[in-house]
Parts: sequence; C-alpha cells; structure tokens
Amino acid sequence: MLKSQRSQVANESMMALLSRLLLARSGAGRAVILPAPAELAGMSREDFEALAALASSNHVIVRGFEIISGILLAAHERGRAEWVATAVEAERARIAKAVERLGAICSAFDREGLDVTVIKSLDHWPDLGSDLDLYTNASGARVCELMRRRFGAKLAARSWGDRLAGKWNFNLPGLPEAVEVHAGRLGQTGEHVGFSSRIPGRARAVERGGRGFRVASPTDRLMVSTLQRMYRHFYFRLCDIVDSAELVASGAVDYDDLQRTAQEAGIWEGVATYLVIVSDYVRQYRGTDLGLPAMVTRSAPFGGSLVYFSGDFLRIPILPQSARLYRMQLAGMLRRRELHSSARLGLLPWLATAAAVGQKITGSDKGIW
Repeated sequence: MLKSQRSQVANESMMALLSRLLLARSGAGRAVILPAPAELAGMSREDFEALAALASSNHVIVRGFEIISGILLAAHERGRAEWVATAVEAERARIAKAVERLGAICSAFDREGLDVTVIKSLDHWPDLGSDLDLYTNASGARVCELMRRRFGAKLAARSWGDRLAGKWNFNLPGLPEAVEVHAGRLGQTGEHVGFSSRIPGRARAVERGGRGFRVASPTDRLMVSTLQRMYRHFYFRLCDIVDSAELVASGAVDYDDLQRTAQEAGIWEGVATYLVIVSDYVRQYRGTDLGLPAMVTRSAPFGGSLVYFSGDFLRIPILPQSARLYRMQLAGMLRRRELHSSARLGLLPWLATAAAVGQKITGSDKGIW
C-alpha cells in the first residue's frame, strides 16, 4: 500500500474515532462513558499529532480532546493525557484571542449604527472556525472603510467568486484568522438577497467567552450551513454534523419556518438533504437517527449513504446529486421570475469551469473561487 493510501486509511480511522466519541449519547442526551478505544492505546506522538491536525481541521479539537482527556486519565495514561491537555490549552488560547477581537469588531459595527451578525464561526462553540464570518446589510464600501479606520485591516485580494458573492476578506494586525464579511448577499454567486437581508432581524443574542454576540437564528443557521456545504464546498466537516445534530436535538428548529424560508430561497431540497445526511451519519455512531419529520425526509433527493471520507472531510458527490440540487434551485428562481438572481446563479458553471482550468494549468484556482 502506498504511503498516501496508508495515510488516508489512518485518517479515516481517526475520523471514525472522533465521530464515535462526539456522537455517542445516552437516551437522555448525556455523553456515554466509553472505555479507552483501541486507537488510543499506545498512541504514538506521531499518531497524536495526526489526530490533532484532523480534529483541528474539522473544528472539534476542544470538544473531542476533552473527551479523550477524560478517557486517558481514567485509563491512567497520564503522559498522553498531558499531550491532549497541551493541545486543548493552545486551542483555547487561540479562541480566546479571536473571540476578543471578534467582539471588538462587532462593537465597532454597533457604534457605527451598522447591523452585524456572526454566522458559522460561533456555531462550533466551544470550538471556533479557522476564520471569523460576519453578515451585514451595510454596503461593502462602509464595511471596508470601518475595518481600515478602526482596525488597520488590509483587504485581501478578491476573487471573481468573492465579488459575485458580495464577500470581503480582511487581515488584521496580530490576528491569524481572516475576517470574512458578507455584505447584503449570500450564496456562491450572491444570488440570495431576500432571506439574507432578514438575518439580522431574526438574530439571537448569545454570550461567548464573556462577550455578547448576535448570531443567526436556528432556521438561518441551517440555511447558511446548507449553502456552504451542499451548494459550495460539497463536503462536511465533522463539526457540521455535531453542531446540526445538537441544534435539532435541542428542539429549537421550527420546521414550518425552515421549510417556508428555504422554499422562498429555492433550496428546500438542499436543506432537507443536508439534515438527512446529518441524521444518517449520526445513526452510524449512535444507533438512532435524529427523528426528523416526514416533511424533511421525503423532500431529500439523497441521504448519507452517498457520503464518503476523503482528504480529511466527509464528501458528497457533485455529479449527479449536487448538480441536481443546483438545477432545482435555478429552475425555482426562473419560475418565480427572479431574473437577476437567476442570472447570477447561471454564472456558477462557468465559474466552476474557469476554476478547474486554472487548477489544471497553474495548480491553483486562486483568483477565481
């Protein structure tokens, strides 16, 4: 077996381990106390670093490693437990610094009279994403002026996709994470204006790291996650599964509101498929699914049986499944005579082709996606 194949098999095993630890729950929703898994017995430093990298890229290092720490301590594996504790401490320090800066940015928007909602980044709490995502209905010009004036931020080069999507990325002095601001639009080509404009008005207040934030409502969280996973990246991070499963289990999802909002945006089938994939994946490790209502399960064109692990993430097939969701979204927009949004969305295949050609010629799709 080639080295790359061995690495793939090892990473898939580690993903299964993390999934088992994070998704195993008792009927009351409490974490199940597990014996030390075989994967942790005699774990080498090299194996641990690989596990830490995988957990980090899937935004579950704090949640996953806290469970692993308890297991190792119970098994009297104190040396390896110290490795875990060191990794968690470093991640918590990164998160604390990022959340402090995120709070300052949101406060600056508030003082300027501009709405701002944190999307995606805080959904993983107590973990945090690799960048800081915000949505605002303010103009891009106002956002750029504020970020430069208040934080000395430098605007990162914008790709074709960024310009279509109404997205700006900023680099702040002393902050490793990029700050990504979506202004007035969501979607790969900025095709979603209606539901996105309502996000700030539907947002909810939460406290994270001792600071107050406005985050997207449960409906909007699932809408944004669907756009990102089913219509843009075509892969799930493990955090997406864990976060969405916890959101559904909390009882906070209003399925009537979710269906109505998603149908208006033309992505109900995508939202339903996203939830069914999450539910199917949870069933693999918990033995029971999320008990989604029939209105969701019967609307999903496919489910978790098509998901596969590759390149550290859980992949969904682009052809024909995801392409079908795209066609359904575009057809719905055309039926509703949303011509401007339809024209934007119609550019997506050309953008994808340009990205593929650029990747083949230069080894990078930078400047396109």
